[in-house]
Formats: sequence, C-alpha cells, structure tokens
Amino acid sequence: GSTYQKLASPNPRTYIGSGKVAEIKTAIQALHVETVIFDDELSPGQLRNLEKALGGDVRVCDRTALILDIFNQRAATHEASLQVALAQMEYQLPRLTRMWSHLERQAGGKVKGMGEKQIEVDKRILRDQIAALKKELESVQRHRQLYRNRRVSVPIPVVSLVGYTNAGKSTLLNQLTGSNVLAEDRLFATLDPTTRRVQVKNGKEFLLTDTVGFIQKLPTMLVAAFRATLEEISESSLLVHVVDISHPLAEQQKDAVEKVLSELDVSSIPVLMVWNKVDKVGDPEKVKAEAKRRGDVCISALTGEGLNDFCNAIQEKLKDSMVWVEALVPFDKGELLSSIHKLGIVERTEYTENGTLIKAYVPLQLARQLTPMRQMYASLSLSSSSSSS
Repeated sequence: GSTYQKLASPNPRTYIGSGKVAEIKTAIQALHVETVIFDDELSPGQLRNLEKALGGDVRVCDRTALILDIFNQRAATHEASLQVALAQMEYQLPRLTRMWSHLERQAGGKVKGMGEKQIEVDKRILRDQIAALKKELESVQRHRQLYRNRRVSVPIPVVSLVGYTNAGKSTLLNQLTGSNVLAEDRLFATLDPTTRRVQVKNGKEFLLTDTVGFIQKLPTMLVAAFRATLEEISESSLLVHVVDISHPLAEQQKDAVEKVLSELDVSSIPVLMVWNKVDKVGDPEKVKAEAKRRGDVCISALTGEGLNDFCNAIQEKLKDSMVWVEALVPFDKGELLSSIHKLGIVERTEYTENGTLIKAYVPLQLARQLTPMRQMYASLSLSSSSSSS
C-alpha cells in the first residue's frame, strides 16, 4: 500500500506527523508489512525515531537507501561494486544505531577493549573499511584514466548517451552497433559506461558511450561515488540526451538530467536532444512536429524509426565541435587522408603533383596531427599568390 501527507514542512523528529505515524503503524499490523519506504531522504534522527515508533521488526528505508539497494543489485563490474559499496557505507556511518555484530566479525574480532562502546567499535570498523575501499577504487580509476588517455589520443569523436534511467539509452546503443549491451525495462540496468564504435551509412565513424541513468534527487553520495564513471561524459565531443517522450513526467525527467549535468560542469559540450519511444505516444505526428520545431530528433530505439535522421543530426552537431583545416596531405600519408574522410566532414578535395589538397572539418586531435601539412598548404598558397602577382 501507499500513503502521503501534505505538510508545510517535515516534522523534525519523524518527518511525518504523529497521526500519520499511528496510521502507518496500524496498517503495518493489518497488512503484515516488513518494510516501510519514504520517498525522500530521512535524517539519522528521523530514521531512529520512526523505527522506534513503528516497531523494531519493521525496516524503515528512505529514498537514498532504496536507490543504493537497487544499485547494489545492478552492479556488474568490480568498479561498480566498489562504488556502490562505498556509497552504502558512507550512508550507513551516521545511521549506526544498533550493535552491528557482523561488522565486528568482518574485522576479525579486533576490538580495542571492553571500555569502548559497541557503536564506536562499529563506526571505527566502518571508517577503516571506507578508507580501504577508497584506496582500491583509486587504483581502479587510475587504470580507467590510462584507458581514457589512450582513447583520447585516437582522433575519433566520442558521443555520450545521457538521460533519465530507463529512457532507452542501452536499446539505442544496441540498435546502432548491433552489440548486446544489457537493455532491460528496469531502473539502473546500466551502471558502467559501455563504449562501441558506430559507422553510419556514409562511412563516418564515432564512438558511442552508454552511461549510468540519472534520476530525480539523485543522492549526493552516489554522484560522488560514481564521479569517475560520470567523468566519461566530460571527455565527449557531443552529449545525446535521450528522453522517454511517452512518459507522463518526461519534462521533469529532462530537468533532473540537466541538473546533474550542470553539477558535472559539462556546459561547454554541445547537446543533441532525442525524443525516444515515439512509437508509444498517442499522436506521433503531433510529437514529431513539436520536436522539429524545437530542433530535436524523434526516434524509436526499439523499432529503428528515425535513426537515419538521428545519425545525420549527430554529424551536424559534431561539425560544430570540429576544427576547419586546409592541408596538403602527401601521397605517402594515405592512412591520414582516410582518417579525414572517415572522421571529418570534407568540403573540397584536389589532387596535385605534391599531394592531396583538402579542406575539411576535423576533430581537434586530428587537426593537431595535420599541423605540418596545414603549414605546407599555407606556404603553397603564399607562393601561388606571389607568382600570380
């Protein structure tokens, strides 16, 4: 069952009023309830008072604890497991209220002395475990950074999928790449970034990264624990914000994602807004017209509808983040010329006796590789203008 209460401000002792506490206690006894979940964050004091008021056998769980539980079930890699465990322990630390004998067992029974209160023993053990987890996580994240550095050295644009949890990001990645990333109709099915290479019909390529789904009031400790994972977004050439347009709260979900993105300080990265699940709305044509008016793209990641327009829109958006180059590429640099055609947007090509004259928009990293050839083009242009005069 569920219930709610409108209050001018939360009760500092029990979050809800005393009458509502009594009502919930009656429902617990009548329905044999084992867990009571509050859709907000409770302070340690409120949690203790509610557990006491509702009876010792009932677990009181707030929004943060519930999200942490779901994250714990979804963690599929070592790094994700470490991140969730760290967030759970930091959540538990100020909320320790009982003798948690399992913590003492994990520490091998190393207790300072009989004079130390059990709660202090538990807190000390938990702090030691948090410190050890942070150290291990730092090591894992150093390896991730090395991988990212290697990837950045390859001049291929990186496009990151962001969006509210269950918006259809993993389905979109699978549809575009033919990969088999877990795509399920449930919250937080993806906790780890997954990157795949995408090649569109015109031969252009980019890397597409699926990221952890966001949610309204995402717990601060989760943002902190998953910061290294979320930092994948900051390496992007383009963010694709996937919105489940069939959801009744689509606008609020969009705002929630934009709030998290603002906290990650990625405002300088261009964004393409994509309205997914257009096959599930009542009036698809009306929705498509509104998306077009806003400059957004409508798709169905499930059926594949609109994916050509989506890929074209990505190419146009990537062009905004590219650098204009005019270069003379020697004939023995055929691989570099191939990269320009594959990763960039070529406006003009001319074959000369000295090499290939090319004018194109290319990713910044590729533009740097072309620096000597850009200088060759500039000097060639100067000599041509001098001889003509």
